[in-house]
Amino acid sequence: MAVSNAELEGLKSSYESAGQGHVFRFWDALSDADRTALLADLQSVNLSQLPGLSALARQGTSNTTIPADLAPACVTPRETLKSETIGMGESLLAQGKVAAFTVAGGQGTRLGFDGPKGAFPISPVKNKTLFQLFADNIRSTERKYGAPIRWYIMTSPSNDGPTREFFKSQNHFGLDAKGIVFFQQGVVPSFDTEGRILLNQPHRLSLSPDGHGGSLLAMATSGILSDMSKRGIDYISYFQVDNPLVACLDPAFIGLHATSQAEMSSKTLPKADDLERVGNFAMSGGRQVVIEYSDLPESLAKAKNPDGARRFDAANIAIHVLSRTFVERLTADRASFALPWHIARKKIPFVDLKSGERIDPPNANGVKLEAFIFDALPLARHAALARYIPC
Repeated sequence: MAVSNAELEGLKSSYESAGQGHVFRFWDALSDADRTALLADLQSVNLSQLPGLSALARQGTSNTTIPADLAPACVTPRETLKSETIGMGESLLAQGKVAAFTVAGGQGTRLGFDGPKGAFPISPVKNKTLFQLFADNIRSTERKYGAPIRWYIMTSPSNDGPTREFFKSQNHFGLDAKGIVFFQQGVVPSFDTEGRILLNQPHRLSLSPDGHGGSLLAMATSGILSDMSKRGIDYISYFQVDNPLVACLDPAFIGLHATSQAEMSSKTLPKADDLERVGNFAMSGGRQVVIEYSDLPESLAKAKNPDGARRFDAANIAIHVLSRTFVERLTADRASFALPWHIARKKIPFVDLKSGERIDPPNANGVKLEAFIFDALPLARHAALARYIPC
């Protein structure tokens, strides 16, 4: 990546002004190739966000405040949906107004699998991969409603190439390759507890994907929203790669979203127990919110209604429908758009700035930051919530 001396000095000045000048600590000793790699990392960071991110890292916790008016969310039972609502979803699918959107930036490391998580064989009999299951679902939807389905897949910098190659090796699972669009999510630096960006190598920043909440901005910056608009796609059926049971394009759910004139809709299931480690749908200030299990006080998690039913019982299962115009509205000002950041204390390998030695710490030494898509819910003018009934 060729940059002029003026551009290089400008980049150095920007990082120094943000209190991050140490990222150039080893610059003079780097090869041309390593300098190019470092510049690519530096230019991938949103400089306007750096001061705020650094402050969060120093703070060390998200400090989520539970609203005083927190109340249970209103859930629409799936079995109460009218035929007209389901018919609306079917009509939108037949018109090609709905796209499938898979968040697939993860690796299969925790599954003991070396490769993109979507390439993991999951089905018990035929050993189909996660991507295969989704492709089968999409293909059957195309056949049923007689319209092609655009499939957008958000990868991460670490698995983008392998994911594309996997699809090629599988002949795109029988789908039209031109109808499958890959794009990468953004990245955010990892920090030490003093708010300084960690170096993974002398010529590389410690970067990690910015979370599934980053998908909204990534859709804007990568041209995905423009592609949707050009093709007349008004609704985005969102699901995550690690859900083999998801109905990728559920006409009843899509119809509920459309007939409710919602900007963002979600599916839910009752919690398995009071303290299940899932997000909790709730209401505050007339808006739908999700409170993480780690933030919900135990007194509320165990609270009961007069009939003995659990008061906060709507679990977030990460299945949503979003209106394209909603995402366009949120990302109209790309420089300032950001969902709240969630902080995780982690063991993060880093390069010692004095010795240049790469250290693998035994304990948590820094923070990683992620944005979650459910934090867009309170920004929606109206949000619908449907109880999911497994097929």
